[in-house]
Amino acid sequence: MVFETYTPLFHEIFLQVNNAKDKSKKFSVLRKYKTKSLEQFLKAAFDPKIEWLIPEGDVPYMPNDAPDGTEHTRLEREVRQIANFVVLHRSSGPNVEGNPNINRMRREMMFIQLLEGLSSGEAECLIMAKEGTLGKKYKGLTASAVREAFKWNVTYSGYVS
Repeated sequence: MVFETYTPLFHEIFLQVNNAKDKSKKFSVLRKYKTKSLEQFLKAAFDPKIEWLIPEGDVPYMPNDAPDGTEHTRLEREVRQIANFVVLHRSSGPNVEGNPNINRMRREMMFIQLLEGLSSGEAECLIMAKEGTLGKKYKGLTASAVREAFKWNVTYSGYVS
């Protein structure tokens, strides 16, 4: 029996989804690497109730040019920080801002610091999630595909039987 000892970075998973030949293989890749972190990231990228508090457009950061798997943090571990950069708009009750005590300038600096700590591929994924363009680079990685692969309903919170 062969065990995988390397957990791919998010951009590596998304590249596998992109390269999969059909829908079922794309779903299989997403399910194979399904973790709470990957789910949280994909919800932040595709859930229409989530609004990013980081301005649209280019982010002025210095990409980390260290090779993947070396001197950088992993988005898988840093995904919890996304709460600092988003607001969840609820249909009932008050909206939920991850950290309402952070001012705009500090929030943007935290985002830049997060990007600079990630590998260039994962930083690019985070920016694409913010911009809502993840599916443009990684074909087959769409809101409906993610919901179907993980059996989520349209609210991204429950499961479809």
